[in-house]
Amino acid sequence: MKRIIVCVKPVPDPKHWDQVSMDPITQILRREGIPTIMNPLDRHALEEALKIKETQGTEVVLLSMAPPFATSILREGLARGADWAVLLSDPAFAGSDTLATAHILAAGFQWIGEPELVFCGNSSIDGSTAHIPSQLAEFLDLPNVMHVVGLDWLDENHMIITQKIERGHTKLKASPPILLSVRKELNKPRYIPFTGIMAAESKEIKVLSHANLGLDHTLIGLEGSPTKMAGLEIRRFERERERLEGSLEEIVQSLVDKIQLYGII
Repeated sequence: MKRIIVCVKPVPDPKHWDQVSMDPITQILRREGIPTIMNPLDRHALEEALKIKETQGTEVVLLSMAPPFATSILREGLARGADWAVLLSDPAFAGSDTLATAHILAAGFQWIGEPELVFCGNSSIDGSTAHIPSQLAEFLDLPNVMHVVGLDWLDENHMIITQKIERGHTKLKASPPILLSVRKELNKPRYIPFTGIMAAESKEIKVLSHANLGLDHTLIGLEGSPTKMAGLEIRRFERERERLEGSLEEIVQSLVDKIQLYGII
């Protein structure tokens, strides 16, 4: 196997989700100034690619469509062990829904060259649509298996995929080329070694614009996005508080009554 491509996405840090807002005109999320992290399931996708690299000596390439600040997320992936990265970044891509994003990512694949294996996280924590893997596989003309929780190699050209389904699991035998989207049960991402952080600084991140990819403008950005955000509501919940007063015996009895009322025990 010569090349594995891993799709990674920067997502807003959940600790700062209260800062997310919506543009009232474009109806797209405003993420400016909000700290980002690598989508957690993408770390599991990368980990599986790195495990294959260690046994088969394959090249691991990261691919992301995001604003320029995403280079820090790609550096994390390079520090974990990926060989190089490609960032698809252009103002023309802003507002792309999953369909337009899949078109852009597919163009990035064509620029890199055909891989034998593609890994994606099953979904992202900001959108959680789980659309991208199947859409991308369609554009790349690759078979796609989602909800992957196990991957065992029979040899370099044959694998057994364990897939999570509604009431259990199913096992599939497959061969590359194929696109797999993974769940967190698949593996445990490795810690980033200091040597990896140092090595990542010298690894290449190639930044490609709309001009480099040559995509039809009607397929990208807001113009190429049939999905529109209807609204955004951030709900805040606070615990109800009540002060119990009276003698010690009365307070204890009141507390016991409330515990029974709310079914706590």
